[in-house]
Amino acid sequence: MDNKSSENMNKRPKIKLSELQLAGIFAFAFVLAVWVLFTFLVGITSAPNADMRPRLEPGDLVLFYRLDKKAADRDIIVFKKNGTEYIGRVVAKAGDTIDISDAGNLIINGNLVTESDIYYPTTRYEGYTAFPLTLQKGEYFVLCDKRDSGEDSRYFGPVNEKEISGTVITVIRRRNL
Repeated sequence: MDNKSSENMNKRPKIKLSELQLAGIFAFAFVLAVWVLFTFLVGITSAPNADMRPRLEPGDLVLFYRLDKKAADRDIIVFKKNGTEYIGRVVAKAGDTIDISDAGNLIINGNLVTESDIYYPTTRYEGYTAFPLTLQKGEYFVLCDKRDSGEDSRYFGPVNEKEISGTVITVIRRRNL
């Protein structure tokens, strides 16, 4: 066998794709990348009510990072409790003791918490969570920014780390556009 014959046998025919086929491959890759992004890394939901007013209004779109399950103090998180999705602000985590005074003040570890960006008193919900409350490992105390009427840990108790869907990274306004 001569060299030309062996070279011809080792060469594969070049496949030439049309522009339409290339566009289809790129479109498929783009859709796959977006699906992976929004399935495993980033979530999107809408604010269901006015519990986080004035930061979030009903209908605002909320993007959250799914891989961040360990929330820090003051983080806004998306979580599920009893099959319902909520959005709230972390005010205390494992080891902290929470109390709410009769005057509507939030007290964490015996210290009065001053929140300059909260415009409503933090009232107790009688008959639900008993105070003072000490959080166990993997638990967070989450409050809404609209403290006089929001459904939060005063109503259903601490949020477990396993119930956290993610930490909010941005908000897209859907009103008054």
